[in-house]
Order: sequence, then C-alpha cells, then structure tokens
Amino acid sequence: MTATALLLDGKALSKQMEADLKIRVARIIEKTGVVPVLATILVGNDPSSEVYVKMKGNACERVGMTSVKVHLPEETTTEELLAAIDKLNNDDRICGILLQHPVPHQIDERACFDKIAIDKDVDGVTCLGFGRMSMNEPAYGSATPAGIMELLKHYKLPIAGKHAVVVGRSPILGKPVAMMLLNENATVTICHSRTSNLPELIKQADIIVGAVGKPEFIKAEWIKDNAVVVDAGYHTGGIGDIELGPLKDRAAAYTPVPGGVGPMTIATLIAQTVASAEKKIAS
Repeated sequence: MTATALLLDGKALSKQMEADLKIRVARIIEKTGVVPVLATILVGNDPSSEVYVKMKGNACERVGMTSVKVHLPEETTTEELLAAIDKLNNDDRICGILLQHPVPHQIDERACFDKIAIDKDVDGVTCLGFGRMSMNEPAYGSATPAGIMELLKHYKLPIAGKHAVVVGRSPILGKPVAMMLLNENATVTICHSRTSNLPELIKQADIIVGAVGKPEFIKAEWIKDNAVVVDAGYHTGGIGDIELGPLKDRAAAYTPVPGGVGPMTIATLIAQTVASAEKKIAS
C-alpha cells in the first residue's frame, strides 16, 4: 500500500506544453508571416459546449494562434453543417477543425465528423484518423485519449505488460484510448455500463481508465492497491467517473478531478493544431 498516491497534474503539464507551443508558433509566424488558425464549430446553444469552445479559443490565444469561431443555429441541417465544414477544409489559413460534440439530434454527427479533412482532423474524430492511429500509422489521436497518454508518459508510468481496464466505449474516448494503450503494449480489457462482473474485471487493473460518463460509477473498493487511476469524467460538483476520495492513499497514481485529464485535452488539441501548421510549412 502506498503512503500517498502520485498526483498526475494535468494542469501543470498543460502549462509546460503551452510554453513550448508558444515558441513553436512564434517560429511558424517568423518563417511564414502567417498565424496558425484553429476553426471551432458550435451548433446550437448548449451552455457547457459554449464554455468548452471558449476555453479552446483562449488556449489558442495564449500560444499566439488565432481561432475562428463558426456558430450555427440549433436548427442547422446535416447538409448545412457539411457545407460549413467543406468551406473550412478548402480554406488554406485553417490548420485544424474542431466540431464541438454533441451536435443537435437532427444532425448526422458521424457524417459531419468524417467530412473533416484528415490533415485538419486535429481532434482525432474521423474514422480514417481512428483507423490510422489504431494501426500505428501517423494520425492525430483523439484529443482526450492522446492527452491521457501524454500524462502517463510524462510521469514515466510503465504501460508495457500492464493490464489496462478501460470502462467506456465511446468513439472519441473509450475506444481510442484502448487502442493507444494496446499500441504501447498494455493488455487491454474494454468494459462498459452493461459489462457483467464489472467489479471483478476492474480489480485486475494495473491501469484503470474511467470513461463511462456516469458520476462515481466506478467504486474505490473495486480498484486494487497500487493501481494507476485515470478519471476522464467530469460532472457537476467537480466529481468524475471514479470514486477518488478513498484512493488517494491506496493508488500508485491518480488524475485529480478537475485538473487532471481536462487541461490535457485542450493542450493536446492545440499541440496537434501546431503540428498541422508545421506540416503545412514543410509540404
């Protein structure tokens, strides 16, 4: 049993990443005279989506980039959104495109995600990007999973040979983080809210990733001593998908909520946009 678990401080690491990105953005501007641009698309007026888009715009500004905000009305059709994405795909100034999830129910979200050009898919949401990442080919990974991997690597936590249990199977979080862990030679079990014997499976985890989207769904007593605990959830009241309180003196390491995975998502999105801008210069 560990005395105190290692805190995986996503807030601190994201600040370090931003400091490095600021230097890289300044170099791009110096070489080309062009400021890299991230386009964000928000459909409708979901308050939490508005907050997330604003946070992403602020992060762009902090590193010296620009963000172009495309705000479409609630009643936007799939065709109208596809046309808006197409316009951004064909705009040479745009280095990355982010379509804020979720979109209103009448829109075919998957068709719209997949319309994003692969070289501008800096949020890692296209089927093509997911396939390439899964096959260990060059691609921008889904921002939250890629941020989680960056955090584990930064703190030099061993992944190869470990049993990782991912609770959640969403196309932009559970599935991609499972593939990324597999690519780093972990043995991966993917579970979800309908998995039988979930507590028994979680008890086997050396690395547990909570990505189920339900507040404190994963109980502390299900998690063995000295596990690495990654909580990718965020709910009202500042709690995640895992009951973290009792784990702070039992786990080997854990991500706090807030201040763990969240800041890494935004920092990774910005980092992948900068990488896209650098590729544009090189091509």
